[in-house]
Amino acid sequence: MPGIVSSSAAPVLFKAACPECQARFELSAGSLRLAIGASRRTTFYSFTCPECGSAVRKPAGERIVELLTGGGVRTLRLHSTV
Repeated sequence: MPGIVSSSAAPVLFKAACPECQARFELSAGSLRLAIGASRRTTFYSFTCPECGSAVRKPAGERIVELLTGGGVRTLRLHSTV
């Protein structure tokens, strides 16, 4: 689960970890993407690991969505086709 590291003068940074190489690091809002779908399965955040270059996709519950949107992460709303 990402956490927020913040101070009044510095940009918001999010703590993250890579499931491939196990590295832990901080990412800016511009390094993350949030997709909000109609279900838990289709709501996730993603980033590229700065250590190994792996594309990482992790589920995002309500609290994570709040943290990421509040921190300025670009959000994509997914719409279902009927």
